[in-house]
This record gives sequence, C-alpha cells and structure tokens, in this order.
Amino acid sequence: MPLDRREFLRRAIAGGIALSALDVVKLFAEGPAPTRIEVDPAFYKRLDNDRTQCFVCPLHCVLNPGETCFCRTRNNVDGRLLSFAYNNPCVLTIDAIEKLPLSHFLPGTQTLSLAVGGCNLRCLYCQNWDQSQARPETLKNFEVTKEKAADGAKKKECKTIAYTYTDPVAFYEYMRDVSVFAKEKGIRNVCATALFIEKEPLRALCKSIDAFAVALKGFDEKFYDKVLGSQLKPVLDALVTLKEEKSWLEVVTLVVPTYNDDLGKIREQCKWHRKNLGADTPLHFGRFEPQYKLQELPRTPAETLEKCRAIGFEEGLKHVYIFNVSPHEGNNTFCPNCKAAVIQRLGFKILENTTKDGVCPKCRAKLPGVWR
Repeated sequence: MPLDRREFLRRAIAGGIALSALDVVKLFAEGPAPTRIEVDPAFYKRLDNDRTQCFVCPLHCVLNPGETCFCRTRNNVDGRLLSFAYNNPCVLTIDAIEKLPLSHFLPGTQTLSLAVGGCNLRCLYCQNWDQSQARPETLKNFEVTKEKAADGAKKKECKTIAYTYTDPVAFYEYMRDVSVFAKEKGIRNVCATALFIEKEPLRALCKSIDAFAVALKGFDEKFYDKVLGSQLKPVLDALVTLKEEKSWLEVVTLVVPTYNDDLGKIREQCKWHRKNLGADTPLHFGRFEPQYKLQELPRTPAETLEKCRAIGFEEGLKHVYIFNVSPHEGNNTFCPNCKAAVIQRLGFKILENTTKDGVCPKCRAKLPGVWR
C-alpha cells in the first residue's frame, strides 16, 4: 500500500515521534522529483542487444530494455542503467542516532533520516515492507535534492543524515551524492544497511559515510536464502571490507524465534565477529516483533536475548547490547575496564552520559567510538 503524507504523519504520531520531527516534513515539497540518474559506469556493464548488467550488489541483474533490477530501483532504459531512486525519499523524519542502532557514534544526538522505496532483499519479517517492497514511483514522495537534505539537517540542528528504513543499497546513487555534499557542508552521514553490496561500490561509499549500522541477519546460508532471499558470504566479505576501510561499524542481529535463535550459531557468529571485526566493535541483539509474513511468530523472549548477550561476552566481545527491550541493562554502555555504566539509556533515550569524549570518568579508560 502506498504511504501518503497523511498516513506517514499518522504513523509518526502513533509511534511517539516528537513534534520537532514532524515539522521536518514542512521543509520539503511533496511529490516525486523528475530526476533520473545513470548508474556509475564502473558499476554496470552494457551488453549486446541493449542489455545491461548491474554490479552494485552481488545479484548482478541482467536486464533487457524496459526491465527493472531485483531492487526495484534500477531500470534498463534504451541500453543504459538508470536509477529511479533519486531525490525522491518516501520517508523523512528525525530520529535519535541510537535508533539505527548506533551506541558509540555521537550518542544523544539527532539525525535526519531518509529512505527511498525499494530493497535488494526480500525479508519475510521486514519492519518497513510497505516501502521496501515497492517501486519508488508507486509511493508518495518528497522532493529532496542533496542541497535540500543538507539544509534541512542544519535547520533541524541534526549532526548527521541517516540513510535507513529501506535498504540504502537500493538507492545507492542518491545516498552517495547526498552524503558527499553533506560531508562538504560539515554534516556527517550514517547508514543502516544489510550490506548486501559489492566491495568496490562499498569502498567508494566509505569516503562519505562516517558510520555503518549493519544488520547481520543470521549466521547461516540456509537462513539467508529461505528468509531473506539473499546470501550470507557477500555480507561477511563486505563487513571485512568496512574494517579494512577503518569505517566506524556496529553490528545488529534481530533474533527471530525458531529461525535464527540457535545459540550454537550465535556463538559461531560471535567468534567470527571477534576474529574478523575485533572485540571493540559493538554487537546489538534485537527483539523480533511479528511483522509482514511472519506475524504468527511470538516476540523474542528477553531471556533469549540475554543468553545471546552473555555468549557475546563469553567470546570476548567488549560491547554487547540488547535493543527493542526496555528498560534493560543491555541498553547501557559499560566501561570494559572497570565495568561502570558510563551511558545509561531507556531504550533509545539517554538518561545519563558520564563520559567525556568517550573517556570513562572512573578509570579513565578510552572507549572505542566517535564521541564528538
């Protein structure tokens, strides 16, 4: 179902978004922008008979003229691959940076969040399926150029622009251009993604994206194939690429009952995490809420998430969180040296931050992250 402006506002109010967040929509005109942009020639190939092959994500879609990529955003137009996800976000709101989730990147600040319709995954439990599983042109959109996005973030005193809600890989070109421009204007950029992307487009993106919240949705190829319509190995490879690029990274896994809650697999994931991403890279375990095609499942028990968190610590990870359960001590940031709760949270809201630029006030240990 298309998400129009009235429905967006209704959902925002129902979700408890602050009035200042609702005001952000007044900064932009409603309606799709006419912009269509060619995919970077380095990331697609023109084939015979006006066919094209896309190399933005590992699917490598081959299209005849008039056909659309699996992501629903890139079309073959007369032998050229064009993105139809440009200047036309369907979601515009203001969020706490912790919502992505990012707990070690400018905590307590707000971000201007935007999303364009489309996705290169087919998650059966998608939380935003009415946008992610739709072509951009079928939704009610805002007209937001890179200049307007940066100006809107400054007017709302947001330190960052977040590319989130749908998967930004589907609107890669728009994210790239907005983030490059915003960075030039002193605004940082953060991306919440499943990271199903090829290495070279990712390396290019790392020049303008300051932090990534990556949904590692499970640690099993069968799960990725059955539940996401995707593949695990390219995601693991991309995570390693982020570490090579020295991008700030936090990993999040939504724990879905009976699908990816096997504690043996959770332990395998934590072992891989420490070996390949480092003990300082935060890991978040999240509660599943029944959505989309998995509405018959129960919510994830808090006890399951607590076991996952305990395994993370057992395997040597220093910062393991629980989200979508509040209040819970797993929302807080602890100093790994003296174990003091240096940032206390209630869900996404910070109650107290006793650090100064990420330094523990008790033992003076420096916590990993970006603090100012």
